[in-house]
Amino acid sequence: MSTIETVMRTSPVIPVLVIHDAAQARPLAEALVAGGLKVLEVTLRTPAALEAIREMKQVPGAIVGAGTVVTAAQVAQVKDAGAEFIVSPGLSAKTGEAIMDAGIPWLPGVATAGDIMRGLDMGLEHFKFFPAETSGGAKALKALAAPFYQCKFCPTGGITVASAPDWLAIPSVLCVGGSWVTEGTLPEIEAHARAAAALPR
Repeated sequence: MSTIETVMRTSPVIPVLVIHDAAQARPLAEALVAGGLKVLEVTLRTPAALEAIREMKQVPGAIVGAGTVVTAAQVAQVKDAGAEFIVSPGLSAKTGEAIMDAGIPWLPGVATAGDIMRGLDMGLEHFKFFPAETSGGAKALKALAAPFYQCKFCPTGGITVASAPDWLAIPSVLCVGGSWVTEGTLPEIEAHARAAAALPR
């Protein structure tokens, strides 16, 4: 993966994964990839996250990234674990510089025009719109996308199987992030992934 746009265009849905047990990481990744969702975001919300990234990296076809990266110190950790992209809930110059120095594609979170302008100042044009639903929903993103016509987005936060198609219909949206695809047994997760991978955009 050479650019964050390549990552975003791979699948219409990026599963947002909170892994508590690294032993579950590889089977989960296998089910999601088998269903057609190759891009996997492992959030750094648990002690098992870094090991989960390493486990998922062993699954053929998986493109594994680290989410909830909020400090420069975490950048070295996720790079060592093999993360192929990084997602942050917000946009910080210090953390962003560390990520860009590491040469890892980055998707920072934005919720306002000011956030996007700071990102543009850093040479960025691809953002996570977060938290999507509580930041005004699709109506807010459409309003933001008008003046920032060059930007592309991945809405995340409160996206459901029912609302995903509406988000994906927005021209500036390349993909959405969601956790609904990880609900249930492994066969059910694979089925959720297959349905999500088939969503039009």
